[in-house]
Amino acid sequence: MSKRPPPPDPVVVLRGHRASVTDVCFHQTKPILFAGTTGGELRIWDTVQHRTVSSSWVHSAAHGIVSVATGPSIGLNKVISQGRDGTVKCWDIENGGLSSNPSLTIKTNSYHFCKLSLVKVPYANAKQANEPKDCYEREVGETVDTDSLCDSKESNRSFEIIDDVPAKGPKYMAVAGEQLSEVEIWDLNTAERCTRLHQNSCGGSPNFLSKGRGMCMAVQAYLPSKSQGFVNVLAGYEDGSILVWDIRNPGIPLTAMKVHLEPVLCLSIDESCNGGISGGADQKIVLYNLDHSTGSCVIKKEINLERPGISGTSIRPDSKIAATAGWDRRVRIYNYRKGSALAILKYHHATCNAVSFSSDCKLMASASEDSTVALWELYPPHA
Repeated sequence: MSKRPPPPDPVVVLRGHRASVTDVCFHQTKPILFAGTTGGELRIWDTVQHRTVSSSWVHSAAHGIVSVATGPSIGLNKVISQGRDGTVKCWDIENGGLSSNPSLTIKTNSYHFCKLSLVKVPYANAKQANEPKDCYEREVGETVDTDSLCDSKESNRSFEIIDDVPAKGPKYMAVAGEQLSEVEIWDLNTAERCTRLHQNSCGGSPNFLSKGRGMCMAVQAYLPSKSQGFVNVLAGYEDGSILVWDIRNPGIPLTAMKVHLEPVLCLSIDESCNGGISGGADQKIVLYNLDHSTGSCVIKKEINLERPGISGTSIRPDSKIAATAGWDRRVRIYNYRKGSALAILKYHHATCNAVSFSSDCKLMASASEDSTVALWELYPPHA
């Protein structure tokens, strides 16, 4: 039996940040990457020429940037930064850089580490890609289902991004609230808060009480199919529970379940908005399905890890690959559909804070406390 090839090295490592890189995200159509740091810097990188396009200090160095976000709901020429100074700012992208002043500033008065979420909309123009056919060498104790990677029954269709037909969606954001246990929904047109999602009562199991869930640690807003345009929110809490909300009924979540033994630190929803992945401070990654007809969240698979701590998760737009960023400096790659391990990427020299995929599925970026961003090419979709 031939030995599997070792995990790949990064295509390139982007250096120049002066502080820990807390978050990264790709532009929807252009080959540029946004990176935010604990020093308050928002840097734009050219992912073709691997150079800095612009660098701006958009939040104070004392507070830094928690997250950066782009999305079709805010337009192709805008990016949002969230700081630990209690503000969220929307910036115009002009002349290769950021506008000198934000086009919108929202004072959320939220000062902790929960990253904001724009509304994810099911991407109707996406075609599925091939299953990844190769697998890389793993650490001892972590296995891979090699048979699942070569399942001939899987579709061989390709994935395509249609630039001139961007998805549309509600222009809202979800963020952990001023009251740390609440989720707040803000209108990005008016900079006004629309609603608060309280923990006064609980859906799901009658034995699962709302008391003691603690702070909201991770949040993802999304638009379920056949929802008639009403936003749902998936939120993870300090006690390890995940709640699903319909903002039309902010007092009672649709469902609630405890999926982690420690605080939920990150979660992501796939492009169909029918499932997702979460990570926490424990030694577990959880994949789940979302049943919109019943409002339930059903665990699909639990993946046990040797080391605790997942800071970030991301699902590739073709819903074939999922990635996690770990406290142990490693990026783990999974077959999202089957939950099987594909690779462990070991480049960074400090905690990995975030991972993100490009819209064309060709690149993945990982951000770390070592002040670098690594770009990777993993199982690129076939043309």
